[in-house]
Amino acid sequence: MTGGAVYLILGLSLLLATVLPHVTRRVPLSPPIVLVGVGLAIGLLPLSDDVSLQPEDNRELITHVTEFTVLVSLMGVGLAIDRILELRSWGSWRTWSPVWRMLLVAMPLTILGVALLGWWVAGLAPAVALLLGAVLAPTDPVLASDVQVGEPLTEDVAAAEAEDGEDEDDDIRFALTAEAGLNDGLAFPFVHLALLLLAGGFGLAEAGTWLGWYVVGKIALGLAVGLAAGWLLGRQAFHARNDDLRLADAGEPLLAVAALLASYGAAELVGGYGFLAVFACAIQLRASDRNHSYHRAMHGVVERLERLMTLLILLVLGMAMTRGLLEHLDWRGVLVALALVLVVRPLAGYVALAVLARDEREEGGLDRGEIAAVAFFGVRGVGSLYYLGYAVTHEHVPDEPWLWSTVAFTVIVSVLLHGVTATPAMARLDARRKGSAAAG
Repeated sequence: MTGGAVYLILGLSLLLATVLPHVTRRVPLSPPIVLVGVGLAIGLLPLSDDVSLQPEDNRELITHVTEFTVLVSLMGVGLAIDRILELRSWGSWRTWSPVWRMLLVAMPLTILGVALLGWWVAGLAPAVALLLGAVLAPTDPVLASDVQVGEPLTEDVAAAEAEDGEDEDDDIRFALTAEAGLNDGLAFPFVHLALLLLAGGFGLAEAGTWLGWYVVGKIALGLAVGLAAGWLLGRQAFHARNDDLRLADAGEPLLAVAALLASYGAAELVGGYGFLAVFACAIQLRASDRNHSYHRAMHGVVERLERLMTLLILLVLGMAMTRGLLEHLDWRGVLVALALVLVVRPLAGYVALAVLARDEREEGGLDRGEIAAVAFFGVRGVGSLYYLGYAVTHEHVPDEPWLWSTVAFTVIVSVLLHGVTATPAMARLDARRKGSAAAG
């Protein structure tokens, strides 16, 4: 394939990615589905055999590209969340009840369920089975846009949407957005646990190190760095005494990109979880002046960058599917993927949200239909590819080809199933909520 043909395909694909969100808004067909299909078609073209699309030949590249894409998405979802979390207010914490339940109950249950399937059904070693569970557990912030909150709301926009009967910050979208923002960092302790087990010699001392450092220490450092970075950048952008340094008034939206890079880099330097730092930075930056239109400008830049990165990954994923990515997939991988998407995640999510459920009439409370929606729409995507790439670049992982094929197949199943069902399901729930509001 000549250089001109590559540029032509990329240009047409980018045009397609620009048009798709508007064309597919009201139909049960998500842009990721179409982009993967385009990748499949490109993969069938006569490409040069010198370019390998096998994951084992591109571990570092896959890890870095997916890492940056997740970072961009985390900044976007953090800026989009309008619900306030006051650290010193118990009532505020309770409005985030679905998020804490999904993180502290549903995700560990999902990891356990997938690990058991990997060990019992697929015959994986316990450490590899645990790694598979940790890789596939997080809800993805990149490909879950169809069921997440939209742009940041200011007072005038919120009032206009209220008059139109719209509510982009309903409890379903909020729960899935905040879960995707936080669980990408909280899956890391279990990835590290699997790597420690693979390294061998795991005893009581190693267990204490894992719990004290990988669970408590790195999470605390990531959150602390992110909150501090968000506060400092917020002060500078919105409240700087020097007019030239007040970027919010200047309208320079690239601060969002600078913030995600700086917070991630700082957290990684001190040993914290960078993903958590980026999300915490975005939340704190959003809180600096919640009703300023500058948040919408920053979110717009991040959203476009995320769309470009997602386009690249989905196209390559589709191309790789036709060039050997799934050659190691067998009935065990198919069973694990289908069980996760159709049984394990929905069941774990339902248990987490339905047991001792918060009153549905209160903020953060969900009725039965909403609980089912949050439990079902646990989209798997780019984050899973990153975690597997991170693991295989840090430790020798047995059954690596099978893991790549199984994880890729799971992502494709999630893209297809959740992409087809998201639009009609959310439209039905929105209509029911509007009807209940009108009746009330």
